[in-house]
Amino acid sequence: MAKPHVPGQRPVVLDMAPGTYYYCTCGLSTNQPFCDGNHQGTEFLPQEFVVDEQQRLALCQCKYTKEAPHCDGAHKFIQEGDDS
Repeated sequence: MAKPHVPGQRPVVLDMAPGTYYYCTCGLSTNQPFCDGNHQGTEFLPQEFVVDEQQRLALCQCKYTKEAPHCDGAHKFIQEGDDS
């Protein structure tokens, strides 16, 4: 199983409007934390998520959360070299 790229060690906190979004799981997107298609040719796929009402969310950038796209604090345990 391929390891994702780690674009950031902390979550990005955003005020999100209602809608459907696509979370980057590979870490290669230049539009973090959202997918821009840079996963093409990898085993990663974007993860769709829906925001039902305006809210502030902490979205994972380390890509090791178990609650994607939401940060679960996994970035605290990323070691040097975990970034592929």
